[in-house]
Amino acid sequence: MPAGVSWARYSRMLGGSVLAMFAGAQAVHQYYLPDLSIPETPPKPGELKTELQGYKIRQEATATLQQLKAKNNAD
Repeated sequence: MPAGVSWARYSRMLGGSVLAMFAGAQAVHQYYLPDLSIPETPPKPGELKTELQGYKIRQEATATLQQLKAKNNAD
């Protein structure tokens, strides 16, 4: 075995490492629970609070400017 370790000691260390890994993964899973509040249907654009507000404001300003230009051209 590597580093002069017997098979018995190597298998015990391997088993202990695997158990520690499983226990750590379970602890992380309990601490960081999955977000079950995600809806089944995706939200419509503009409904999420995580969207960039500056981009939305710029789109609204552009739409308003285009409406004003169309109104001035009609006159």
